[in-house]
Amino acid sequence: MPNATPEPPQSHREPIPVSDLDRLLTAQILLAWAGEGGEEKRLAWWRSDMTSEYGGEDLFQRLLPNTWRWAVLQAAREAARRVDADLRGKDHDPDRIVSLFRLGFDLDERVEERFHDLKRAGAEPRVALPGLGPLMDEPWSREGFLNWVQGHGESEWVARTAGRHIEGSVPLGVDRLVHGLVGGLAPVSDSYPLPHFRRSK
Repeated sequence: MPNATPEPPQSHREPIPVSDLDRLLTAQILLAWAGEGGEEKRLAWWRSDMTSEYGGEDLFQRLLPNTWRWAVLQAAREAARRVDADLRGKDHDPDRIVSLFRLGFDLDERVEERFHDLKRAGAEPRVALPGLGPLMDEPWSREGFLNWVQGHGESEWVARTAGRHIEGSVPLGVDRLVHGLVGGLAPVSDSYPLPHFRRSK
């Protein structure tokens, strides 16, 4: 009898609570939303207008009538991610930078999977991620955004070529990581400040 082919080893992934992934995804989306310019004239950190009535919303409602609310957030998030990547590229060792849009392969992959799971589930974004509502349901307010940022606590940082380097080692927990990176957005500047930690190696 021929030998059975051995089963390939299963990759082991440490569990991450869904609540942590949702907290991270909420922070990414709110940052992406606030960083847009366009019709509502928010922070204009990236050149996109996905989350306004006559910008991306009008387009995606016609193209994707069932998932357009998620699609506009996905497009704004991608615009933010690209600016984040461009700024990281200015650093002498960009692979060591940990930012809200580059957290490491595993965590980036999991939060992306979570986004698509929520999109497929069919609930509206503000229902699936209730943390979006307090900012996105109100007219844009720079002060309101700053209050949200400051609600994550203060982060001590120093200005570097790529952006704001937050002092200290990379936090181990997702919750602490999100708090540190969002806290590094204060004070709110005229361009995206790229708050980031740096891996030791």
